[in-house]
Amino acid sequence: MRTARDRVVAAALELFAEHGVSGTSLQMIADRMGVTKAAVYHQFPTKEEIVLAVIDPIMEGLQPIATEAARRRTTAARRRYILGAAIDEIVRHRRLAAVLSFDPVVTRLVRRHPAMSTITRLVDLLTGPDPSPATRVDVLMVAGGLVMAGAEPSLSDLPDETLKNHLYQTSLRTLRTKPI
Repeated sequence: MRTARDRVVAAALELFAEHGVSGTSLQMIADRMGVTKAAVYHQFPTKEEIVLAVIDPIMEGLQPIATEAARRRTTAARRRYILGAAIDEIVRHRRLAAVLSFDPVVTRLVRRHPAMSTITRLVDLLTGPDPSPATRVDVLMVAGGLVMAGAEPSLSDLPDETLKNHLYQTSLRTLRTKPI
């Protein structure tokens, strides 16, 4: 059974998809749910808190990926693990990525999110020790490309497994990392 908070988040996500975060008001969320604005305020005092409730599970899901990747012995093994796990998350949340990726409100909240240190750690694990400029660029191109591909509407017709496979193989080639 979904809680009132879950219903607010679900309604907000639908509206964010239609109008963007900036174009969605708390009143619109209340109207979509068929409740008063006060009922929404009871669950979330601000729209920013609703946006955080939408992105928190994704951001917090990065920590276990970084922890497990750090246990791998080599940079190549860490890359394979991070890419596989990150691509799973990106594809699982691709609707959300499409909605939120380019919204300035979301960008600001993500940059201030405590999990940003985990993102930095993941990038460091992907680059390895003493990375060359080329490796640093390659890693950031892959990271940005994965987010872009996850949000790309023209890829929405691809089955999840097909998209995952292509993203993984392309990422490995870009990072000059052999698959197992």
